[in-house]
Amino acid sequence: MILIENLRYRNLAIDQLTIGKGMTSIIGPNGSGKTTLLKLCAGIAEPDAGSILVEGIPPRLTDIGWINEFPDRNFLFDTAADEIASPLRFQHIPQEEIVERSDAIQKQLGISRLSDRSLRELSGGEKVIVALAAAMIQNPRILILDECDSHLDAGSVKAIDRIIRDSRIPAILRSTQDMENAKECDCLIFLNNNRIEYSGTPEEVFCKLKKTPFYPFSWKCRV
Repeated sequence: MILIENLRYRNLAIDQLTIGKGMTSIIGPNGSGKTTLLKLCAGIAEPDAGSILVEGIPPRLTDIGWINEFPDRNFLFDTAADEIASPLRFQHIPQEEIVERSDAIQKQLGISRLSDRSLRELSGGEKVIVALAAAMIQNPRILILDECDSHLDAGSVKAIDRIIRDSRIPAILRSTQDMENAKECDCLIFLNNNRIEYSGTPEEVFCKLKKTPFYPFSWKCRV
C-alpha cells in the first residue's frame, strides 16, 4: 500500500519501509517522529528527499482520511452534521447522496444523536468520533489517525477499532501511546530518534522491548 524509499524530512530519515494492508501502529517516545511520518503518509507534508508512494502514486493524489490528535483544530463547521458532510460537499456530490451517506455513517458510528449539536459542546471523545465519521464518509483507501485514542476511554477505543476493522478501508495507519491498543494491530513500527528501530508483527517488535515502558502490561502477566 505505502512504499517509502530514501525518505528525508527535517530530522526524520527512513531508508526503506513498506506498509501493507490491515492495521499498522506506530509507537515510540515523544519526539521520535511518529506524527511527522503520519503527516508525510497523508500528504500533509512532503519529503525533502526520497519518495513516498501510496499504491504507486503520491499521497496527495490518493483518497486518504486523516484525523489528528486534536481534531477540533481542523473543524470547519459548527454542527456535527455539517462537518461530517463537508468532504462530500467539497466534491460536489448530489445532495440526496450526501444525506444518505451522512445518515449511514452516523448510524454506523452510533452518533446520530450528535447530528445537530454544536461541535463546541462535544466532549473530546465525541469530537474524535465526528472527525472519524468525516474521514470515513469518503471511503478512503487509507485511514490515518494520530494518537486519537488519547481522548477515548478503553471501551470507546475497542468500539472504534471494531468499526474501523469492519469497514472496507484497506489500510489503517495510526500512532498510539497505548501499548494494549498497539498489540492488537497487524504490523508494528517502533520509532526512536527519528529512525525506525524495529518493525514487524507485535510479537516480533515487543519481544525486543520487554525491558522498556513500551511493553504491554498484559503481556508481562502472561505465563
